[in-house]
Amino acid sequence: MTLRNDKGTISVALVEETLALARARGVDVDALLVAAGIAPHMLKTPKSRVSSAQYGALWAGIARALDDEFFGQDSHPMRCGSFIAMTQTALTARTGAQALARAVGFMRLVLDDLSAHVTADTGRVRITFTHREDKPPPTMFAYATYFIVIYGLMCWLVGRRIPLLGARFRCAAPSAAHEYRLMFCDDMRFGQAHSYVDLSAQFLALPVIQTTKSIKPFLRDAPGSFVVKYRNPESLAARIRKMLRALPMSSWPAADQMAQRLHAAEATMRRHLKQEGYTYQSIKDDLRRDIAIGELQDSTRTIAEIAMRVGFAEPSAFHRAFRKWTGMRPTDYRLARASLTHPAESD
Repeated sequence: MTLRNDKGTISVALVEETLALARARGVDVDALLVAAGIAPHMLKTPKSRVSSAQYGALWAGIARALDDEFFGQDSHPMRCGSFIAMTQTALTARTGAQALARAVGFMRLVLDDLSAHVTADTGRVRITFTHREDKPPPTMFAYATYFIVIYGLMCWLVGRRIPLLGARFRCAAPSAAHEYRLMFCDDMRFGQAHSYVDLSAQFLALPVIQTTKSIKPFLRDAPGSFVVKYRNPESLAARIRKMLRALPMSSWPAADQMAQRLHAAEATMRRHLKQEGYTYQSIKDDLRRDIAIGELQDSTRTIAEIAMRVGFAEPSAFHRAFRKWTGMRPTDYRLARASLTHPAESD
């Protein structure tokens, strides 16, 4: 049986960064968590994960509570509705290049402290960030918020994920650096002299393929959904994960067999995975974890049935593994979800 319930999950470390911005402005974060379908006590478990739908709902809830889609990270708030207006502005562009210029120009009109400019050559498009020197330097979350709004919109407009070539930031490495690398790319460095992201230049000439008919479903979950939707698929770990997802779990190959499928030596595969922060076993465990979380949230199957679906012959072994992955028992995870009065819908 091939498993498809793999929408990706997000670390509570990133959730905490998001919540900190709301707390600093006096917002009742417990109410926002409940509305997003996230049990507040899950935040006390550092290994916990939330679904992309939950994080998207939290993102939208904080933006509404603050009336600021930039979460108070700039002197000038990005009022609710700004992203819709930017999408409509870029939608009438003819090409990716024109759409990018409009989107960056829109952000320049909205924000006062953080801005960006675009340069391009035959090999790459560079989005360079600048900020007012009389203001505190941007955090990684501020850079990421700005970029993911622009980037997710561009990917949707041209109908494909635009490859990220590299990213450099002046800020120190955040505690959730691994999550940001999933969002951006593996070639990502902190504490640099300048802040910029390099994209493949091919999208500049692509036509904008979206229309007013396709905008409504896009806006339903955007931009919170971008955090998972446009994660880096080019890494070796992502390729392996995709290959495993297409196979019945009982047929998942051993490390040497996976290396053969990749036409690489096993030692080479392991070395490249180590550079990306993974092992082959950790990729399999992460995939099982994300599928299990999805099943616990979005299905009525019993714990024993879910255990079998994710490759455990005994529910007790699944319980031990799930607790190792998330810091919670699967039963507690499901109860925490069920106890909320307004759970977020699955996307």
